[in-house]
Amino acid sequence: MPRPRDHAHRPLPQRFPSFQRGTNTVSNETPRRRSEILGGDEDRRFTFPAVGDERTLLADVLAAQRATLELKCAGLDTELARQSVEPSTLSLLGLVRHLADVERRWFRCVLAGQDAPGRFSSADDPDGDFDGAVPDPDVVAGAWLAWREEVAFADAYVAEAPHLDVEGHDAWRGRVSLRWVLIHMIEEYARHNGHADLLRERIDGARGV
Repeated sequence: MPRPRDHAHRPLPQRFPSFQRGTNTVSNETPRRRSEILGGDEDRRFTFPAVGDERTLLADVLAAQRATLELKCAGLDTELARQSVEPSTLSLLGLVRHLADVERRWFRCVLAGQDAPGRFSSADDPDGDFDGAVPDPDVVAGAWLAWREEVAFADAYVAEAPHLDVEGHDAWRGRVSLRWVLIHMIEEYARHNGHADLLRERIDGARGV
């Protein structure tokens, strides 16, 4: 694995030894670690400050998108969580499994350089995240556990990265920066939360979350 660039001016955190520095060094304040966004009846997605350093703003917007996914899935039993609209296999449970693997790929594999195969999908079973989303309590619990573990890893990585120009390597795109990954993850969640909007309304009529 390529070592950090020689012009780096700060020691690298030991927790993520694979940090690579891009050619542009941008110093940002360390963001808040992900807190419990959904507390009681208060929806804190809309209380994040609208001004601040780039890292904090990107992390907050991503946290709000993640919280939206949680809200879209709240209060559903295992059968409803798995419900899809034919002919599609898309389901809320499948989205949780899919996004757990997306978090894992970009933060663990691409940025941290870990050998971390997908939890639910693979090259041999690329649709396993959705096809394996069966109405079983253990499957539902396992999906949420995996998602929360991957989100926690991603948040720790973002918090400890020396700057947003830290780089990883993606087999398809080549060099990618932490900044780009955060923007891409916001895009990924926004797209799938739109799917979740439609699925949830079809399931029980809930709207506006």
